[in-house]
Amino acid sequence: MHRTTRIVAVLALTTSVLAGCGGSSGGSRATKPTSSLSPSADKLAGTVNVFAAASLQEAFKALGKQFQAAHPRTKLVFNFGPSSGLATQISQGAPADVFASASAKNMDSVVKARAATDATPFVKNVLEIAVPPANPGRITALDDLARSGVKVAVCQAQVPCGAVAAKVFRNAKITVRPATQEVDVKAVLAKVKLGEVDAGLVYVTDVLGAGAKVTGIPIPADVNASTSYPIATLTKAPNKAVAQAFTDYVLSAEGSAVLTAAGFQKP
Repeated sequence: MHRTTRIVAVLALTTSVLAGCGGSSGGSRATKPTSSLSPSADKLAGTVNVFAAASLQEAFKALGKQFQAAHPRTKLVFNFGPSSGLATQISQGAPADVFASASAKNMDSVVKARAATDATPFVKNVLEIAVPPANPGRITALDDLARSGVKVAVCQAQVPCGAVAAKVFRNAKITVRPATQEVDVKAVLAKVKLGEVDAGLVYVTDVLGAGAKVTGIPIPADVNASTSYPIATLTKAPNKAVAQAFTDYVLSAEGSAVLTAAGFQKP
């Protein structure tokens, strides 16, 4: 009797172990994660340096938190700034893994320098007028920026937001003499927040991100202009596996949802 009992117990234990290891095709299976992140998340580890346009700051920080939560052994270090300056740094050998530019022109210069082989557009952005909440310049339309005495801030000409602003002025056939030309769009936004200018030309996403600190005045679609944002994993990325995984995440459905919520448009 004792021997029979032991045999039954062994058989029961064996059946339990086999069931835990897989089971038949007709049985229940563990649900696979629906995230587009790499299923081998535990194999990704290390730090990656992401060079990204200043206008991507809020959205990429949110994406970074989600990515690191899914890949706990990774760390993303962001370097936000004007795309033109970031492109120059990368072309000169800066240790970067990923580049997300606010213009195809700046990405093209990186590809030309063989720092990247290709790039994928992932969002686009358009401009909006930002004014202080009290609107001391009484700005109600784009034409008001050409009025004498109105202090306007724009980005420098070589920066994507500066190039797009110049195109908007050409489209509207107005002459605007900026009071200041800033290094990137966040610097323009800061001037508006501090009340140092009456208005600034920034992206729609910057106005949305600033909340109640500024008021946005839309630019008519027939004169507004857009810029496309490409992203690439760099050729000499020190941590190419994690770099590519983050690039893929930005291009994924989850990444697109975060970017759309921040005000970016699909490319």
